[in-house]
Amino acid sequence: QVHVKESGGGLVQAGGSLSLSCAASGSIFSTNSMEWYRQAPGKQREWVATITRIGLTAVSDSVKGRFTISRDAAKNTAYLQMNSLKAEDTAVYYCRLITGDYWGQGTQVTVSS
Repeated sequence: QVHVKESGGGLVQAGGSLSLSCAASGSIFSTNSMEWYRQAPGKQREWVATITRIGLTAVSDSVKGRFTISRDAAKNTAYLQMNSLKAEDTAVYYCRLITGDYWGQGTQVTVSS
């Protein structure tokens, strides 16, 4: 069974930074692309960023220049570095392993203005 777990969320002031982590169990991580999504209250879940198994990345226009996705295969972990946070970044952030469509439980990020 595959387990995916996010961590690193919290409360931060606008303009601040947070780093989220996504840890995945087993060898599935090394052959899998990973994504971050977020869901704000009353809104649909939206895609934030993707990193492929060979390290190619893409981020949504809403976070471009502020968020960076990366991964450490040795630790079976992906990261989302979030800088210059805005109040509209407030959401629950989810990690997803694309192959198999495995999701974590999410971690709350709250940005105070």
